[in-house]
Amino acid sequence: MSKIIPYTEQAFRLLFEGAQTLAQIECNGLRIDTDYVDRAIERVQNKIKRLLAELETHKDILGVWKKKYKGKTNFNSNEQLGSIMFEVLGFSSPEKTESGQWKTDEETLNKIDHPFVKDYLEIKKLKTTLSVNLRGLKREVVHGYLYPFFLLNSARTYRSSSEAINFQNIPIRDPAKARIVRRAFIPRPGRRLVENDYSGIEVRVAACLHKDPRMIEYIKDKTKDMHRDMAMKCYMLAQQEVSKNVRYCGKNMFVFPQFYGDWYIDCARSLWEAIEKMKLITVSGISLRKHLKDKGITKLGRLDPREPPRLGTFEYHIQQVEKWFWEEMFPAYAKWRKDWVQLYKKRGWLLTPTGFICQGYMGKNEIINYPIQGPAFHCLLWSLIELHRAIQKRKMKTLLVGQIHDSIVADVPDEELDEYVDLSQEIMVNRLMKTWDWIIVPIEIETEATPVDGSWVTKKAYESKRKEGFRRLKPQTPEWREYWHRHPSEQDAMIAFRKENFA
Repeated sequence: MSKIIPYTEQAFRLLFEGAQTLAQIECNGLRIDTDYVDRAIERVQNKIKRLLAELETHKDILGVWKKKYKGKTNFNSNEQLGSIMFEVLGFSSPEKTESGQWKTDEETLNKIDHPFVKDYLEIKKLKTTLSVNLRGLKREVVHGYLYPFFLLNSARTYRSSSEAINFQNIPIRDPAKARIVRRAFIPRPGRRLVENDYSGIEVRVAACLHKDPRMIEYIKDKTKDMHRDMAMKCYMLAQQEVSKNVRYCGKNMFVFPQFYGDWYIDCARSLWEAIEKMKLITVSGISLRKHLKDKGITKLGRLDPREPPRLGTFEYHIQQVEKWFWEEMFPAYAKWRKDWVQLYKKRGWLLTPTGFICQGYMGKNEIINYPIQGPAFHCLLWSLIELHRAIQKRKMKTLLVGQIHDSIVADVPDEELDEYVDLSQEIMVNRLMKTWDWIIVPIEIETEATPVDGSWVTKKAYESKRKEGFRRLKPQTPEWREYWHRHPSEQDAMIAFRKENFA
């Protein structure tokens, strides 16, 4: 367990009041459709049985497997699976793990075009859904409600954690698993589940620390799109040819990995493999593989860190993109990363803008990420505290029932929906920026709500229907009034005031 060190009084109060608020959220609990959970368990079990029967039809693979391992045959053994796939049957060999075993993770096995592998992966995924998500959920439900714990003392990053069950690990990225599991979460009768999600909060917090002008420009100017621009650069595309999926790859296979400390070799591999895996095409309908061929790139490259990439390979191209990304696009961010590492080497600890100390052994990635991830979560924690107080003060029936690092889940009566949405916007954006003067870029939230009595999986984007929303704060001083009149919104005025007076 990590040692949590609040260095300032502000940090201590945030931790103390945050723990109290999270305890109340735990007591509120989430309503669970227990009948659905029982039905889902039965359906998943039956599907696993059907797939296991289909596996038995692959005599070629199972026969070889049983012949090699005889009485020690174990179809759940990753070591045996890797040996059969890559040594005996001769499928294209991936890299081995540090322990010398064949890689048999989902990403590696998905590259094998064989029905046995597809069924095997589906069974493995369903078994996890069954044991961890559905049965784990059923085990913790009390009288139709789930009461997960939210902890503030276990993560070195100063983010929160969750257990019994891990509410922060409910499936979302896998649509099939998400539909199965999130269908079980429902609001109290006559209510809705509402989720407020901070948009790109870690990127915004990072910009407040490194103050890179280009990054701040991307955040403030909604006509600009960093992920689209990097997808253009990585795949050598014109702006009008970047599709939604191509932009997704630029965001999640280059931009974010680079921010979190990854390098060009891993980015090149992910971007190249995504072309086939996601069947990437341009807006005009041309395959990205054909497009890159027209640009002179036909091979990925060796991806060997011991050898420089060869000119003309995709690996070499992404290496040059990475160099441009840090040296020309975000040089101030790159300098901050180097300075931050040197500061840690000099004194052995780092202070976050929210007043907590990161210390102990940290590698480069931890040094540049922990002081960002912690404050990003603290924005949410502060908002949870203030939201809870405001709800109690207004004597609303809304209940805060969960949090997932950068989002808040509430159980909201239908008649309080617009009031709660406006209140969330006021606290999570306007009051947060007014309270913490180190925030110098716009903060945004995205709100989604379920229909009345709808399950969590049915949530959709929602905007308040109240015309006026919350009354804007009136300027309190002549100096503030001057900024107010020079800018179109309170948020823009606040940002300009802080940049000119606190930079």
